[in-house]
Amino acid sequence: MITFDQIKKAVLVSVWFMFLTFPIMVIRVNPVERIVEWRWRNMLLIGVGSFILSFVWHYFIRRKELGTQKAEVGGEETIPLAQRILEKKAIYRPTLAVLGICALVFPFIFSLYQTNIMVTALIYVMLGLGLNIVVGLAGLLDLGYVAFYAVGAYAYALLNYHFGLSFWMVLPIGAALGATFGILLGFPVLRLRGDYLAIVTLGFGEIIRIILENWNEFSFGPSGIANIPRPSLLGIDLSVHAATIYIYYIMIGLCLFTIFVVNRLQDSRIGRAWIALREDETACQAMGIDKAKTKLTAFALGATWAGMSGVVFAAKTTFVNPASFTIWESIIILCIVVLGGMGSILGVIAGALVLILMPEYLRAFSEFRMLAFGVLLVVMMVFRPGGLIPNVRRTYKFEGVTETKKG
Repeated sequence: MITFDQIKKAVLVSVWFMFLTFPIMVIRVNPVERIVEWRWRNMLLIGVGSFILSFVWHYFIRRKELGTQKAEVGGEETIPLAQRILEKKAIYRPTLAVLGICALVFPFIFSLYQTNIMVTALIYVMLGLGLNIVVGLAGLLDLGYVAFYAVGAYAYALLNYHFGLSFWMVLPIGAALGATFGILLGFPVLRLRGDYLAIVTLGFGEIIRIILENWNEFSFGPSGIANIPRPSLLGIDLSVHAATIYIYYIMIGLCLFTIFVVNRLQDSRIGRAWIALREDETACQAMGIDKAKTKLTAFALGATWAGMSGVVFAAKTTFVNPASFTIWESIIILCIVVLGGMGSILGVIAGALVLILMPEYLRAFSEFRMLAFGVLLVVMMVFRPGGLIPNVRRTYKFEGVTETKKG
């Protein structure tokens, strides 16, 4: 039942939106003919649209509050839909098989442009899973993650330029360099947490970028490094089309390897230590967990995947320069983790696919892409703060076997 109070609030919202958008959506100045166009139709559409959306917004807010109250009364934790599907093997296995077949035949069905976009999305899936170790599992807010991405990319570019090393030789080197720089970042921030940790990691990322931009003798400065070779197949140089498909399959393999390792890490002893560190750092240390070792391991392993992603990025674009590794890249990767669901592997994959593919397929609405991006984040944080596919808290039970001896 719609009340007078709800109508009043909707009217106030519509008036407020019309006032805010009036200079942009209504007034258009033509400097050539020196006239001002008044687009009153736009203001009417904004007013009606915001009036209707206000009712929709309050309706979903009420539904969310009712669902929260039912969950509190029932005293049971709501299991996400994705988790329920995973528990049903009759649904999970056929779905996984269909997705696997679609992934294998994707380059042969869609164009080279679509394949290239999917390669970019898979790179961000790998980056998101790496940052998920640091942010999602260990609870360490890292805003300089793009620095490790840049280390991997420049490792391949420079080692190939000076020593002629191939893609497959540099891939493990890039992972090792990423882990090394992760440890170098971890040591100064062992005693920091929260906002202070975010500021220091942000500074670390900017230091790496500024060094690459100004050290011309080492990194060739803003000009970057061009003509980086794409990966070859058994020593055979491939064409652009074939190399793109080859990189696509390489990324499929690397993503599967990353998913396997991250999933195993979650269930391991170090994974449980990361989760304990995320929940309560003081209690974690009081339980005998080495806080310094746990943090360094998180930074090193998270940076390892960024280093490998950087090597693939350099091979895909055949050109790297410091402009590709700005703070905006770190923010996008962090948004992937938060939007998908911190600590959730499926959530990070879904978040990467949404945030990377959505801007590409909305190029027809290029003027409103960032607006749609911001609206999506706001809606997600209000209605699904746990992410698209939230992580389910795992419980571990020790069932000891007691034996009774008869005398």
